[in-house]
Amino acid sequence: MSTKTSELLAVAAPGTAAVVRGVADDQLDRPTPCPEYPVRDLLNHLFEVAVNFQAMARREEVDWSGGTDHLTEGWRDRFATETQRLVEAWSDPDALEGDSPGMGLPQETVGLMALIDLTVHGWDLARAIGQELVVDPSVVAAGHEFMDRMGDTGQRMGAFGPPVPTDADPTSLAALLGRTGRDPAWTR
Repeated sequence: MSTKTSELLAVAAPGTAAVVRGVADDQLDRPTPCPEYPVRDLLNHLFEVAVNFQAMARREEVDWSGGTDHLTEGWRDRFATETQRLVEAWSDPDALEGDSPGMGLPQETVGLMALIDLTVHGWDLARAIGQELVVDPSVVAAGHEFMDRMGDTGQRMGAFGPPVPTDADPTSLAALLGRTGRDPAWTR
């Protein structure tokens, strides 16, 4: 991959943070394209992504149990701060070296998982609340490369739903969403 993981995260994180800032309190119970997550649960998951992938960059143990409610006072600003910390964590050259002790995958692959989560769940959230998430072409290309390598494994592990066929350009965001099990035409 020609673009460093931290550079891709730096491009993707502000867009997702902007979508999070745009969530109104009366939108927290809306459904999302990710059926197991209404907006509130998706926001809490995105917080876990931002915090846990910081720890994974440092090869620390993480807890994905999802028991914490992150939507307390100032949560929109805190999310932006946590995504910036995520970018910083993956900017350390050591973060990309070797394999993840918790996942047994190359650290670069783990960093790209964070990118996919921010991008795809950012889109889920934007679609649920009527916003648009603009995704840089470099992030879309990295997402397709990630899915080429890890898509089948991710689907077997339940991280992605069955692919949704689209008529979209195969290199587009819509095609990437379809590959992760999202219907790019989903509406609330």
